[in-house]
Amino acid sequence: MCAIEMKHYFKKLLLSVGCLFVLHTTQAQGTHMPLEDMVNAIRNDRVADMIKYFDNFVPLTLNNAQSIYSRNQAEVVLKDFFDKNIPKDFQIMDNGSPDNSSKFIIGSLTATNNIKYNVYILIKLKDGNYVLQDFRLNKE
Repeated sequence: MCAIEMKHYFKKLLLSVGCLFVLHTTQAQGTHMPLEDMVNAIRNDRVADMIKYFDNFVPLTLNNAQSIYSRNQAEVVLKDFFDKNIPKDFQIMDNGSPDNSSKFIIGSLTATNNIKYNVYILIKLKDGNYVLQDFRLNKE
């Protein structure tokens, strides 16, 4: 290869690597956004920001009482819970991805009434969007 061909080859290689990096970064950010949104919604007492991740039916566990609610019912139940337990602090203890289609966060929520809750949030990919699969708030 002559110098001009090598220069052209390296430009293409650099462009390809740059595109792959941008694509990977965008995908990585996209997969973590729903959990970040939900954590921020909890920290800021904004149940309305979580609704976009609700499926038609939402499994909620509050103080070891598990139920499945419609979207609207789940919103009312969570608003009522957070009205009584206003978030003061939320710490992420663990997070991960058991498989390519789901992600979870385990955290600790301290309410202004000084009651602490263990929090578990699981989201799964459904029809190209992440939806809430499991949401648990249990007293420590």
